[in-house]
Amino acid sequence: MPFDIFRVPDLADIVRVFVRLLVAGAFGAVIGAEREASGKAAGLRTHILVALGAALFVLFPSESGMTSADMSRVIQGVATGIGFLGAGTILKRKDGEQVHGLTTAASIWVTAAVGLAVGAGEFVLPLFIVTLAWIVLRVLPH
Repeated sequence: MPFDIFRVPDLADIVRVFVRLLVAGAFGAVIGAEREASGKAAGLRTHILVALGAALFVLFPSESGMTSADMSRVIQGVATGIGFLGAGTILKRKDGEQVHGLTTAASIWVTAAVGLAVGAGEFVLPLFIVTLAWIVLRVLPH
């Protein structure tokens, strides 16, 4: 009886996965550090965890040999599901005139997309997105 279910990855696989997770976490940290510096509830740790989780949602299917169609469904699920986390950061004031947290919710959504891309092995496009997101959050006026 084969013991494939207990497959131990070789060193190259471990390094590749570790680097992707490390980069995803670092990219999430860039966005999260800005949110934390701005005093937002979803800060550094939240964004790192979102990026890591999103990367894992892509890494696991690819490492387990799922098809690209299966991977597409996983990505769709993450893109939809992360909205629930983002929705938790949105607050409406009693007066109904002010809504807070929309930008943080959007940053969580972008962080998840970055994590998905890095988990899939992309590095340049997520770097551009993180750079643009940082500019939007830090440089553009509120």
